[in-house]
Amino acid sequence: MLRGMNIVRRSGGMLLDLALPASCAGCGLEGPPLCRTCRPGAEVRVPLPPGVPLGLSAGPPDPLVQLEWCAPYAGVMRSALHALKYAGERRLAVPLGAALAARWRQAGALGDVLVPVPVHVTRRRERGYDQAELLAQAAAASLDLPMIPALARVRATTPQYRLDRRRRAVNVADAFGVRAGCGAAVAGHAVVLVDDVVTTGATLAASAEALLRAGAVAVAAMTVARER
Repeated sequence: MLRGMNIVRRSGGMLLDLALPASCAGCGLEGPPLCRTCRPGAEVRVPLPPGVPLGLSAGPPDPLVQLEWCAPYAGVMRSALHALKYAGERRLAVPLGAALAARWRQAGALGDVLVPVPVHVTRRRERGYDQAELLAQAAAASLDLPMIPALARVRATTPQYRLDRRRRAVNVADAFGVRAGCGAAVAGHAVVLVDDVVTTGATLAASAEALLRAGAVAVAAMTVARER
């Protein structure tokens, strides 16, 4: 029944795309998901050398060995991610995934497999897709690396944006596990986690711990945006 509903939802989305011209998530101009004018707003940090800007914490949260992102969570980037996550604008995964790949080519120190940070299965059913998986697919294609959806949320969690920084780590503790049959795909590999937004890094850290327990030799992460 749920599968049938998802097919109907996807079909309805395609019909809506045909009926209504697609537009830029940044300015609303008819055309590509990010127009030529707005796209640089989603790539602010892409050409910069690796490292943490002044005013932010000194490094990635343990056990991550590196954390990179493409732009602050504001302006064009905020509008684009909101459209991707909540308005069904899946086309945005392509330019945002390309930005992730460009940033990693510039700053990434390691990584031979990309793994998206998954939403809970209930939320995936509601949306019909997982935005982090779409972003990871696009980035992996550009980087010519495998993308493996190796992680699962083993329990539902409160959305992190509803919690203060102190409670976020507790909220996602032990919330992730490696899917059955995926252990061999991460064991012995340097994994790069992919997600849409990072704030404290608690979700990425919890995901990294699950991968390390499964035998990953190191875990880094990249996200489209960072919220202070």
